Amino acid sequence: MPSTSPAHRRPRAALAMSPSAAAAVLSPGSMAALSAVCTLAPLPVIDDFATAPARAALADAEILVTGWGCPPIDADVLAAAPALRAVVHTAGTVRGHVTEACWDRGIAVSSAAAANALPVAEYTLAMILLSGKRVLERARDFRASRHRDAWLATPPEVGNYGRTVGILSASLIGRRVIELLRPYDLRVLLHDPYVSDGEAAELGVRPVTLAGLFAESDVVSVHTPLLPATTGLVSRELLTSMRPDGVLINTSRGAVVDQDALTDVLRTDRIRAVLDVTDPDPLPAGHPLWDLDNATITPHLAGSQGNELRRLADLAVGEVARWAAGDGFAHPVRRERLAFLA
Repeated sequence: MPSTSPAHRRPRAALAMSPSAAAAVLSPGSMAALSAVCTLAPLPVIDDFATAPARAALADAEILVTGWGCPPIDADVLAAAPALRAVVHTAGTVRGHVTEACWDRGIAVSSAAAANALPVAEYTLAMILLSGKRVLERARDFRASRHRDAWLATPPEVGNYGRTVGILSASLIGRRVIELLRPYDLRVLLHDPYVSDGEAAELGVRPVTLAGLFAESDVVSVHTPLLPATTGLVSRELLTSMRPDGVLINTSRGAVVDQDALTDVLRTDRIRAVLDVTDPDPLPAGHPLWDLDNATITPHLAGSQGNELRRLADLAVGEVARWAAGDGFAHPVRRERLAFLA
């Protein structure tokens, strides 16, 4: 429930995250903006709820502004925080620190997952377009040969005109990717068992079965969260059903894909892969995926980094301001939806 505090009163808040996360996400400008909408505890940042200074800050806090490295907010922590009513997270998933005890207490929870979705979607769009033109592979070959091939002899399957892109899951990121793809001459398919045909039509995509997504797409982009039901969802059968020179892009979680099967299929040189996540993440130095030219592996960089972290802070400041004004969160996390979130 939103706070009933008068709009003019700034709620008491404390920061709970690792010091490195606080330094990266909360710039001096962000801290000033946050201090304008709430009264921050004198403790700069809490990364251990058991310390005496942390307990003193918890005793008065109405809001916890959390980030990467926040310890679990369990029943013991809540007992030390009798005034706590809300958690505003400056990153994506809240699974690591918002416990069942928080939901049982009725704590309102907000996340910056929507802000973090945009750079992941931008990365995905870039990789879809680059892979369609085979930019990364052709740049590598050009560096090696120092010779440019006759451009009119480029194979007709190279390019982005009329290609079919398959989106696996209409998650926050999946929906952003669909939105970013609209200006391009691409056909977009979607597999998501929780999206109706009517909603798919509103999104501008054609709903298909999971098998249909892999068999019909030139590019399949994985955006499903890692859940027990989705572990290994992208199976050997699906991977072998992809079109010749098809591309698998994974910015979700490595374990959503059967990585052993992916390695075997890539070894046949039949498909390509762009992997920002692997299982484990990062891969061991001797893993065979490192040596495959048709696998592009990036160091889990699709999410917010550098100046993109300011977007997370800006969203969190806005959420604290809304809660303080009694307006509720614009980006709430619902307990009943947690099972479907990353």
